[in-house]
Amino acid sequence: MNKNVQVHAALFLVALIYGSNYSIAKEVMPAYVGPYGLIILRVVSAAIFFGVFSRLVIKEKIRGWADNLRSVACGITGIAFNQLCFFGGLNLTAPINAALLMVISPVVVLLFSALLLKERVGWKKITGIVVACLGALLLISSSHTASGTGNWLGDVLIILNATSFGLYLVLVKPLMAKYKAVTVVSRIFAVGAVIVVPFGLNQLLAPDYSAFPLTIWLAIAFMIIGVTIITYLLNTWALKYANPTLVAIYIYLQPVLAILIAVGFGKDSFTLQKALYALLIFAGVYMVSMTKQQVAKRA
Repeated sequence: MNKNVQVHAALFLVALIYGSNYSIAKEVMPAYVGPYGLIILRVVSAAIFFGVFSRLVIKEKIRGWADNLRSVACGITGIAFNQLCFFGGLNLTAPINAALLMVISPVVVLLFSALLLKERVGWKKITGIVVACLGALLLISSSHTASGTGNWLGDVLIILNATSFGLYLVLVKPLMAKYKAVTVVSRIFAVGAVIVVPFGLNQLLAPDYSAFPLTIWLAIAFMIIGVTIITYLLNTWALKYANPTLVAIYIYLQPVLAILIAVGFGKDSFTLQKALYALLIFAGVYMVSMTKQQVAKRA
């Protein structure tokens, strides 16, 4: 399979999983588990999985002070601060608000890529981001209801999450050029796990887990395996071949996929208006992916 197709397929799957997570996470928190307790379940489980897999299969270590310090920074921005802000914000605001505010992440990536990686920002890339952002804003606004106004603190936390994730995508790129994806992900989750435990330990110990229905356990399993392990692996792998802006631009697909999922369960309707807005998003993704820096050719 063509490498371009593989990269876009991986990023599409990530967008699909993340698009589902906005609604699924709200089913679990705060009724069953507090947001920070849920973060511990996700991050510590992933840290154990990646740690064991890395030691038994990959057997590769991050070398040198510069790379080790960068991996710690990635653990802070990509796991700890990112997750604390996202789930704390999603717990306070409506899913539609969170999806709306997350569209700033590619803009952050573009700025940090220009500043830290000296990546040239061409007019096609800027135009693609603007077009995709416009489509996402119109789509989300058309689905927004009066009951989804959200909480201002939650909205601020989602903005901080988007900024942190954008910075993470830029910081982790050089590490992906030198190490295997599992090696990098294993380290950043280990760093993140150490940081998040003190924040959510009380919320982790509070619930009566024996009273959880099967649907809630399945939702938790989805967030640990799908939203945490699979998405970080696919995103990190994609960064080997694509620039951070292309990875970030797929955030714009999340509201499209979220609406399609809602339609499938009879919770929303898909109109011609929404179809046109979705086409804007896909057009923006296409414009960004067609820039010269789209996918690096590797042997």
